[in-house]
Amino acid sequence: MSDVTKQSGASSSTPSRLRRWGLSRLLTHISSERRQARLRAKREAKRRREGRRHVVEYFHQVDDGYSHLAIQVLAKLRGRYDVELVVHVVPALRDDNFPEPDLLREMSRKDAASVAPYYGLDFPETDTLPRQASCFVLAAGILCRLDVDQFTTVGATVSDSFWRGDEAALRRVADDLGTSPADEVRSRLEAGSRRRAELKHYGGAMFWYEGEWYWGVDRLYHLEARLRSLGALREQSLPPIAPRPTIPAVFGSGAKHMTLEYYPSLRSPYTAVSWEPTMKLARDSGIRLEIRPVLPMVMRGVPATLEKGFYIFKDAAREARAMGVDYGNFYDPIGEPVKRGYSLYMWASQQDKGSDFLGAFLRAAFARGINTSRLSGLRKVVESAGLDWDEAKHQLNNDAWREPLEDNRKRMYEFGSWGVPSYRLLDRDGQEILGVWGQDRLWLVARKIEESGS
Repeated sequence: MSDVTKQSGASSSTPSRLRRWGLSRLLTHISSERRQARLRAKREAKRRREGRRHVVEYFHQVDDGYSHLAIQVLAKLRGRYDVELVVHVVPALRDDNFPEPDLLREMSRKDAASVAPYYGLDFPETDTLPRQASCFVLAAGILCRLDVDQFTTVGATVSDSFWRGDEAALRRVADDLGTSPADEVRSRLEAGSRRRAELKHYGGAMFWYEGEWYWGVDRLYHLEARLRSLGALREQSLPPIAPRPTIPAVFGSGAKHMTLEYYPSLRSPYTAVSWEPTMKLARDSGIRLEIRPVLPMVMRGVPATLEKGFYIFKDAAREARAMGVDYGNFYDPIGEPVKRGYSLYMWASQQDKGSDFLGAFLRAAFARGINTSRLSGLRKVVESAGLDWDEAKHQLNNDAWREPLEDNRKRMYEFGSWGVPSYRLLDRDGQEILGVWGQDRLWLVARKIEESGS
């Protein structure tokens, strides 16, 4: 658990007024719906002028659970849409974009296995990551040798054998189709990595189409909607390949005996997107909700690149629009505003107004563009939560929040998560049913509540 202690404590770094304003305006601009529509139209006009087909590029990472799900939909994507598919095999990266690579690999396995059935996909029943280095070498060698037709037909079988740790099955495929030597594999991985970097991304299981990135089956519905709008669907009656699973409207009486732990952060775009839907789920299901806030990752000593930040803000905006969540007018609360926010949260919680305050803060920072680094901005948050500012302003330098938030962070690590928002679902006996990371897992949480509470 050394990584846990590495991330303890709050950063003292607070940007200058000018830098905070500039970055806030930039992130608001790049994530706006108007800008997205304008760039899409520009890209499409250029594509038509050049007489190009719709080209979708896919980036596959052999040891990534989400890539195993994505590779299973490639044949359908080519068959259902008039697209040219270009496949790249990429290595796992160990840089500032992946602060917890070992935890990420394990989470990708568990999480992919959990969501696979809801998308009509498969994931091998295994409790561990493949241990045999030979399986990775064989799988990478085979996949790097395949052309796009082979990749979309037998690639999923290769990936399945890898995740099962079935070296014998991989060798049979290698004997049949051949395998690339080590130097060619290395060259192919490097080429995939260069192309990904050229297009300004860093992860696996990623689809790229005309200026935008789409992560795995979870974001495929955005790509499908875009392709449909461009007339690329071969038959109009065909349904989407991977629609986002819905949240149930009705829950069984057993839900009230269950507990949902919710781990938000005051500077997280995905927390801002998830807040109101999470509150609604708690109300609709009757589940006992425990809100366990944590510090933003960058305030825990976790580095983050601008590349990653830009993608997150654009993706969160796209998700917010799809979910009908008010979002997009951003004013960065990083640093001192977050600390003051948590000071006020502890005070608000004593008055049973903790969730009201957190929700008001997130709306102010991510939807209303309120500068929470100013006392006037914090006052708007406090009063929006139904609290008294004259009382609140005496709590601004209270450090009582530090220990509880650190305890919450460590509790996240106990179920293999380190980012926000995270969810942990517990049964009536306090036993874990599910532990997941991401606002895009709220539907899965809801399904598990429905299934376990009926």
